[in-house]
Amino acid sequence: MALGMIFLLFPATRGAGRKASVPWYDVVLAFVATFAAYYKILFYEEVLRARVTGYTSLDLAMAALGVLFVLEATRRTVGLPIVIMAALAITYALFGNLIPSPLLSHPGFALEQVSPYLWFRESGIFGTPLQISARFIFLFLFFGVVLMHTGVGRFFNDLAFAITGRFTGGSGKAAVIASALQGMISGSSIGNTVASGSFTIPMMKNARFKPEVAGAVEASASTGGQIMPPLMGAAAFIMVEYVGVSYREIMLSALIPAVLYFAGIFIGVHFEAKRHRILGLPKEELPSKRKLMLEKGYMLLPLLVIVATISAGFTAQRAALLGIACAFAVSFIRKETRPSIKGVLDIFEQGARVALPVIAAVACAGIIAGVVGMTGLGAKFAAGIISLADGVLILALLFTMVACIVLGMGLPTTANYVVTATIAAPALINEFGLAPMAVHLFVFYFGIIADITPPVCLAAFAGAGIARANPMLTGFTAVKLAIGAFIIPYAFIYNPMLVMVDATPMGILSALVFSLIGIMGVSSALIGYFLRDSHLWERLVLLAAGLAMVVPELLTSGVGFLAMVAIGWLQHRRAETPNTATS
Repeated sequence: MALGMIFLLFPATRGAGRKASVPWYDVVLAFVATFAAYYKILFYEEVLRARVTGYTSLDLAMAALGVLFVLEATRRTVGLPIVIMAALAITYALFGNLIPSPLLSHPGFALEQVSPYLWFRESGIFGTPLQISARFIFLFLFFGVVLMHTGVGRFFNDLAFAITGRFTGGSGKAAVIASALQGMISGSSIGNTVASGSFTIPMMKNARFKPEVAGAVEASASTGGQIMPPLMGAAAFIMVEYVGVSYREIMLSALIPAVLYFAGIFIGVHFEAKRHRILGLPKEELPSKRKLMLEKGYMLLPLLVIVATISAGFTAQRAALLGIACAFAVSFIRKETRPSIKGVLDIFEQGARVALPVIAAVACAGIIAGVVGMTGLGAKFAAGIISLADGVLILALLFTMVACIVLGMGLPTTANYVVTATIAAPALINEFGLAPMAVHLFVFYFGIIADITPPVCLAAFAGAGIARANPMLTGFTAVKLAIGAFIIPYAFIYNPMLVMVDATPMGILSALVFSLIGIMGVSSALIGYFLRDSHLWERLVLLAAGLAMVVPELLTSGVGFLAMVAIGWLQHRRAETPNTATS
């Protein structure tokens, strides 16, 4: 259904906007695309038998059309980069025999083999990513739409400002908390940046944060929404199938890394505010926590229902459906959030519109995953990583990180995860014996933070647009603020207790404390402020000490901790210069 709807709702030229009337050719394309998608249902038994007897000319035509329609639908909704990657994957399947390198070559397949494999088999377009999209992702996307229409997003922002607004850099810290709360229900880096940033970025600028810092704070915090339980990004539901665990286990495993991620940004904002002497807002300008919770605390009920349902061991589908029902019920409590009949129809419409780009992206990612399976590229890529790393784990992790970030510059997070989980994750698990949960979260993280990593940092660009700042400078500032995101995946690879693998209470506590102190050291080194403005040599020591703290060895962590204490003691003894003293 999505395939036909895309041709009716998204014009052929991106940015043109759909006019009141749909061009006749898009109407034709919509009906033909819908028929191509329904073909395998209408003629299910014939298509199934054709796997043995051979496909007819009509079967092959429908398969080829279906693949082309998916590519065009993805181009209209998501953009060209992922379409180019999928087209290259198809080209590789057709002409891989012409590649001279034995690492990448394969016997090659004919078009009449490739198109039905991608369209009719369960390992291509209609593979695991699309199945998970239909079973899980749509329900949670729709749940997020319902929550946003009930005013929960604004409630989260008000609550964040009430909690942190009076502290140093309070507006920036409020933006971090608000984005974390909104990210729990949206799971979209760019969507969250735009939704929260429309009022957090102007507040940060009014508090004297530089425009690029304001845009970067919002972008880096919003990007973390995809890793924040209970409602993580769409890829988390695909991870359930790939890792073979329940969503509850994914949620629990992601909790500590998510806390570390947002704590790292929070610390970065604090140091940035200290460095530029940005104070909090007066108490009278902030909303009252008590009043907010008394008047609107019930808005947390749908989230509590989701968490309780999943924690009780029920399926994610049931949790989503109960959450949607609860959110609708909550919306009727107050007159200003009570939807009219038109409002309910708008919610359903918006739910469909939000889902279409995700459906197209995972279908297109299915093309890449299908080619990987068909040609054996996954095993070849894994062998390539192992060969280049030469048995050194840190090199394999670095190569995988670069691959995830480069792919993330052109692919949506979900598609990026599908590709890297298919190609890179098995190499790390099988060759180095790493915990599957840690490895899958590793590739998941680095696919996500591509949204704030220059040169293609879409979330940072969105934040820069609202802040009217230099886009590239905003991207580099976002990396500086979210530097913890580049450290945390290595921390839980080397110390899987952070993702609840073989965890003990004391082990989790020590790993969490050391990781937090390490992130603090690295963040202060990049920003240039610890207790005072730091000299260059102090920044280098703080950087080395922070990285040492993340390594799960007592000696290394102890040396790093002592080095940070020494720098703190020296800065404490050093008086602030007049030009940096607090006014």
